[in-house]
This record gives sequence, structure tokens and C-alpha cells, in this order.
Amino acid sequence: MTQKLLIATRESRLALWQAEHVKALLETHLGASVGLLGMTTRGDQILDRSLSKVGGKGLFVKELEMALERGEADLAVHSLKDVPMDLPAGFALAAVLPREDARDAFVSNRYASLRELPEGAVVGTSSLRRVVQLKALRPDLRIEPLRGNLDTRLRKLDEGGFDAIVLASAGLKRLGLADRIRGCFSIEEMIPCAGQGALGLELRADAQALAERLNAALSDRPTWLATQAERAVSRALGGSCSMPLAAHAVWHEGALQLMAALGHPEQTDKPLLRASLGAAVADDADARQLGERVAQALQTQGAAQYLASN
Repeated sequence: MTQKLLIATRESRLALWQAEHVKALLETHLGASVGLLGMTTRGDQILDRSLSKVGGKGLFVKELEMALERGEADLAVHSLKDVPMDLPAGFALAAVLPREDARDAFVSNRYASLRELPEGAVVGTSSLRRVVQLKALRPDLRIEPLRGNLDTRLRKLDEGGFDAIVLASAGLKRLGLADRIRGCFSIEEMIPCAGQGALGLELRADAQALAERLNAALSDRPTWLATQAERAVSRALGGSCSMPLAAHAVWHEGALQLMAALGHPEQTDKPLLRASLGAAVADDADARQLGERVAQALQTQGAAQYLASN
């Protein structure tokens, strides 16, 4: 008998693309019959305040988790960057898919790069992580809040409210909007947030058989380990949406290289704290240990003083 599965998903165009992508993979690799349960989350509804002031990125997943808990859906598809570092009791991350381009994209209708922006130009982003790194690159810029789904943010740019905006490359590419990208920041100049560009599949912790099938069929081991290390940095520092923390890991010659940066949540012009370490990583414990070591390196530079203002 064909297994029937229902995916809980947000209803934004990008979220639906991601859910449809996973649906196709499940139908191909598991031979399952898959449907979608579209939902609107609190994170989608609250657009007049920054996420750091209303509960963080977890607002994008709570309603989906409730659908899982009630048995209305079998799994939820998330942008991994939106998934809290510690899931609520009763839930588990079953798989992480191969990562898309994790870099941040510079998007502008008038300027080809951040370097070309005139002094005092207005750049839109509501990510504190991006704010502190943009300030490190161009202290003269005016950084203004920019909320809404990807199409809404592009529309606000097109209406002339900003000279440029910064978006995740992955979302633009997934929606066929790569032509809006004027250029991508290098990983070194704009370190992504933990999990950026990767999709995570969440389900009830007691759905062990399904978790094993999803992990075997869809999970990408290198991406899983890299994102485990990234998320461990944030977890070790007590990470939240109100903490301007970046963490990104890349594989190089068989070892995992993890870099991170932490800014001050209120005094965004204060120097960034940076750390980078590499290690051979064979399993989840190795990955988490690498993340904890990088977090400790930030602590030795004074991270506690920055976090005390969080």
C-alpha cells in the first residue's frame, strides 16, 4: 500500500516552493502519496516589528509544530535558519537536504555592488546579523528595517524605498529570481547565519520509523554535519534572533572549517568579534564540539559583554 504523507508548510511563495520540492523527492524516493497543508504563522502576520522584538524566528515554525502535534500533518518543511537551536520536547529534526547557495545577495536597481553605493545610502534588512556586518563594511550606510516575504521585499525596493537590499541568495535562486542578484557577498565579508540555504524536515519525535526513512532517503550528510556545527555555536552562546551572530561551515580537504562573527545587538558599530577553526568531523558529536570550541573562542574575545546587552 502506498504511504500517504502530509507536509505542513507556510504559505509564502518560497515556503510552498520548498514544500513542493520535498514533496517531489518523497514521491520519487519513497513512493509516497504526498499532500500539502498550507498554514499562516505568527511570523508571517507580524510585519510591523522586527522579529527580535516579537519572539524570534521560532514564530515561523510554532503553528507547523502544532499541526504535527495534533496529527494533522506528518512532517514540516522549514528553512533551517528559521528553526530554533533547541526544538520543543516531542519534536525532532529528521533530515537536512543538500544546501543551496548559502551566501547573502546584494540586490539593487541602481548600483552594482556595496562598494558603489554613495555615502549615506539606504540599505534594507531586518537581520541584525546583516546589520552589524554591513556596518563593519560600510559604517556610513543607513540601515533601515525591511520585513515581509521575498516578493514584498523586492516590491519595496522597486518602489524606491531603498537604494539596495540584502537577501539570501538561496531564496532568490529557488524562485527563479537569480537575475535580481547584482552580486553575492563572499562568505568572509558577510558570514551567513547558521543553517542558511539548507532545508530541514521536522516531525514528531515518536515518528521514529518515518525519521529513519527520511534520513536515509533525503538527508545530505555533509550538510547535516556542517549545520550541526553552525547551530552548536549559537546554542553554546544562548543564541536567539536578537543576537547578531553569524556561523557558517565549509568542507575543505576532508575537514570542516567553521567561521563565526558576533556583533553588539544595540551598538551596531562596535567591532565584530570573529573566530575560525577547522577540525576533522566524523559524527554529530565532533560537529557539536567544533561549534562549542568556536563559541568559546568568541567568549575569550569578550562575547559575554556583547551578550549581556541582548
